[in-house]
Amino acid sequence: MIKYAYSGKGADAFRNLKQSYENSFLLSLYRQMLRIRRIEEAIESRYHENEMKSPIHLVVGHEAISVGSCKALDKEDLIYCSHRTHGHYLAKGGSLRRMLSELYCRANGCSGSRGGSMHLLDKSVGMAGSSAIVAGAIPIATGAALSFQLKRQDRVVVVYLGDAGTEEGACWEAVNFAALKKLPVIFFCENNFFSVCSPLDVRQPPNVEIFRKAEGFGLPSVQVDGTNVLSVYEATQEAISRARKGEGPTFIEALTYRWRGHGGAGDDSASGYRDPEEVRHWEQHCPINSLYDYLLENKLYSETERDLTEKEISKEIQEAFDFAIASPNPKEKDLYNHVYSQ
Repeated sequence: MIKYAYSGKGADAFRNLKQSYENSFLLSLYRQMLRIRRIEEAIESRYHENEMKSPIHLVVGHEAISVGSCKALDKEDLIYCSHRTHGHYLAKGGSLRRMLSELYCRANGCSGSRGGSMHLLDKSVGMAGSSAIVAGAIPIATGAALSFQLKRQDRVVVVYLGDAGTEEGACWEAVNFAALKKLPVIFFCENNFFSVCSPLDVRQPPNVEIFRKAEGFGLPSVQVDGTNVLSVYEATQEAISRARKGEGPTFIEALTYRWRGHGGAGDDSASGYRDPEEVRHWEQHCPINSLYDYLLENKLYSETERDLTEKEISKEIQEAFDFAIASPNPKEKDLYNHVYSQ
């Protein structure tokens, strides 16, 4: 039984865009999403080798959110994430080699082997941090936005949260404070309808959309198709424009679906908390294929070019894995680095 059905327009949505885009821009969105998908599939295929000493939470199905939102940001802008963070890190410009090194707990990982998959960090590209604590990053991101405001810096913060994050008091305390102070922060809710194995309808009152709750705090709130990369981009772009003009925060709810299990490799639907038919249903509305169909239909891209892109990505992924596996393990003498300020 399909409890949570796709409600977007798929490839048809690209035929009614709010604005026109350069071909190169559309192709870059496609390539970024495809790259993230192939990276996640490669991680999944090798996870059972038991060499990655870190839990993983794959973003397969969520790629349009990572790419569309980060494409609207500047390098100096910051993002904060929860536990499902690979896509955001890569879309913000993070190094694939350093990310894989982190998953293998190598000394040159992006978090110095201290964080693993759920705690990626790279200040050089604006990846300010991620937290496995549900809603844990939201107040921190709000504080970062306050610092930008106090320092009069033209910078914006995006904090990503899941639908379960909106069930924590810290979320709405941060939203309230951000609205009060008109902080340059965007609260981006990736609603995939499940908190681990608990469906949305057993956790939240029926017929109350999440973005409507945010409206009660007086800030602009929108709901978008999380499988449509341009819908995500346009909503984020508009929210960023407001924030830079001093008009305060925005709440964005993107409807999406995770194709894999909550954590680890593979699909865990057989455990009974969701119907495998529902997973197959959402796979028919792939964010990557929807854009690809539009590009192909408008002769902006070809199957030959896609094959070439696949080969380039495959080569990059293999080289990154080779790099990570060959990288040094952390040493005992480095154990107390980054514990105390210098």
